[in-house]
Amino acid sequence: MIIEPIIQELDPPATTGRPRSGEREALNGIIYQMRSGVQWNQLPKQFGDGSSVHRAMQRWIAKGVFERIWALLIENCEELGGVNWQW
Repeated sequence: MIIEPIIQELDPPATTGRPRSGEREALNGIIYQMRSGVQWNQLPKQFGDGSSVHRAMQRWIAKGVFERIWALLIENCEELGGVNWQW
């Protein structure tokens, strides 16, 4: 996964306290919620607890995770010729 190192760098797991839910499930849950518009408490269980996914999203917004992911995706799309900059 090319996104995992960004999450690990900007939001490493805490050494104390309760373990977090998985980053992959949280990211998939965030994408699902954004695409479908479903309420956080109605997320399918495959993504984990909706409040945990929502907290992960809030944390990642505050830490700039999504900006870094976006920059990486743009860079990879540009290499593949998938971005039409003229448009």
